[in-house]
Amino acid sequence: MRRWIWFLIVVLLGVGVGLLYGWLVNPVKYVDTTPAKLRSDYQADYILMVAEAYRAEGDLDLAARRLAVLGDSPPAEIVRQAMILAAQIPYADSDQELLSQLASALQTWSPSAGGAQP
Repeated sequence: MRRWIWFLIVVLLGVGVGLLYGWLVNPVKYVDTTPAKLRSDYQADYILMVAEAYRAEGDLDLAARRLAVLGDSPPAEIVRQAMILAAQIPYADSDQELLSQLASALQTWSPSAGGAQP
């Protein structure tokens, strides 16, 4: 019985020291991280959030600027790629419809003088 108690004490001490080191002494520092560095499924979630914001705000220039942080591709292509992934995962039908609406709006969109700036 005494062996088990010492074993548990050592394990708990190891976990405690590991957490202390990882959270306080040497935590991970993210610098200049952009949505473009996310995994593709998280990028699709970001694009879905942009589509939801577009539905609420109706500002296509703002939506395009939000999508521009994902790379050099045209915004319509970025949304099209997200739609492909959304069909594979699969996203809810309502979410896929939001992406489709944003993609349709971006098909005819061209940057305005005020909307071309980041």
